[in-house]
Amino acid sequence: MKKVLILGASGQIARWAIAALAEKKGVAMTLLARNAKRLRATPNNATVVEGDVLDERLLARVVGGQDIVYANLTGDDIDQQAQAIIAAMNAAKVRRLVFVTSLGILDEVPGKFGTWNRRQIGAYLPPFRRASDAIEASGLDYTVLRPAWLTDVDEVDYETTEKGQPFKGTEVSRKSVAALIAAIIDDPRQHLNANVGVNKPGTDGDKPSFY
Repeated sequence: MKKVLILGASGQIARWAIAALAEKKGVAMTLLARNAKRLRATPNNATVVEGDVLDERLLARVVGGQDIVYANLTGDDIDQQAQAIIAAMNAAKVRRLVFVTSLGILDEVPGKFGTWNRRQIGAYLPPFRRASDAIEASGLDYTVLRPAWLTDVDEVDYETTEKGQPFKGTEVSRKSVAALIAAIIDDPRQHLNANVGVNKPGTDGDKPSFY
């Protein structure tokens, strides 16, 4: 049985990932959410825990015994949340982490879209960059994901770029990001110790289509 801890389980990407993992045999999920009432239907292979990632005792309890931790968090304290997760995982000797951040944290978005993206969200990115840097320096077996601007389109259509490569595209569906996360959970060797951009092919432009 593969044990998966999902932090920020009521988030919109996480909901798609939970749905995908609900269909996988041999997977047991623990869903941590600040407000459990925000969770939709709970799969038969999932246990719900209500609480905050910054609650050290709670985090230590839910991290212990897991095989993979997937964090889908946000906020101006996301760097503190990342540090708490790193500490809990190292203490529990849990190695594999998938952590969602944002495009732009590596100043990797080129051209007019990069300029637009910095204008829109640049002020919010420093904590996400610090979180990413901490994870890369943690010694854990990590994957950091940097999704493009997110849509609610019901499709799986994505491509990836590596750290050091220019970011491609402008947007991607939440379902696509969740599908990539589910694929990594299914085969944790994928994108091991990598910082990965995620976008929908063919969406290059000066800004996302919905702006």
